Amino acid sequence: MDTAQAYQTYKPLLFSLAYRMLGSVMDAEDIVHEAFLLFDKVDNDSKIKNSKAYLCKIVTNRCIDKLRSAAKQREVYIGPWLPEPIVGDDLDDPSISLEKKESISMAFLLLLQQLTEDERAVFLLREIFQYDYDDIASIVEKSSTNCRQIFHRAKKGIMDKRDAVKPNEYQSKTYIEKFAQAVLDGNIELVQAMLKKDAVFYSDGGGKVKAALRPIVSSEYITRFLAGIITRLPQNASYQIKNVNGHPGIVIMIDGNVDYVISFEVSDGKISNLYMVSNPDKLIHLNE
Repeated sequence: MDTAQAYQTYKPLLFSLAYRMLGSVMDAEDIVHEAFLLFDKVDNDSKIKNSKAYLCKIVTNRCIDKLRSAAKQREVYIGPWLPEPIVGDDLDDPSISLEKKESISMAFLLLLQQLTEDERAVFLLREIFQYDYDDIASIVEKSSTNCRQIFHRAKKGIMDKRDAVKPNEYQSKTYIEKFAQAVLDGNIELVQAMLKKDAVFYSDGGGKVKAALRPIVSSEYITRFLAGIITRLPQNASYQIKNVNGHPGIVIMIDGNVDYVISFEVSDGKISNLYMVSNPDKLIHLNE
């Protein structure tokens, strides 16, 4: 398989894997690009027997290296760390299953952060991409028995929590539209009523823009925080309801640039968690 054909065939898969591993759109794109550059060099010598396995191995190992090198940076990160958001109407594609959408939700990506680099790779390759253990073993350079053990350990560590964060997309779309309008209208009572009493708000400004340095807990305090954001927005600010990481969210733009992206978890008819990314470094890919 030549490089052009491999690119068309495997780029979506490789990006999906890298993004789930890293929680970074830009880093995922860089690693996938690097993988195809390496593939092209080796492919010219016709040494590759399985293009898909070769590319997945490069991407997986590069992601593991990236995670390990970034560990110290994460320790000194200012405020809560959230993944770079994926925003796009293409996520409305009915061919994309609810399970695949759930696996890129903010809640799920944050659960993955609790796993070690190797656990994350094995778990994703098995649970999301349905690789068999022999193929996973070849990719991560461990025995199939070891990979099986790693997978079950990882799954046990996050599956109970994963079930707790599965969103109800049909309920949330209507709710998010109503919620956004209530916030803009300054309808404090309605905003607070639409939040669970113990709701949690995570705000990632990365120390570069004003944001809460700790998660905000309770519907009352979240409502106050959102009201403060709205009062600071200039008159030329606008918002759209967009799919954010597979589910309805809010994108706030100022002067045509994306400044805030907010995603939600809805359970039992109310919003239980909110995730707001305002770190400009994490929104670059949305403003290019």
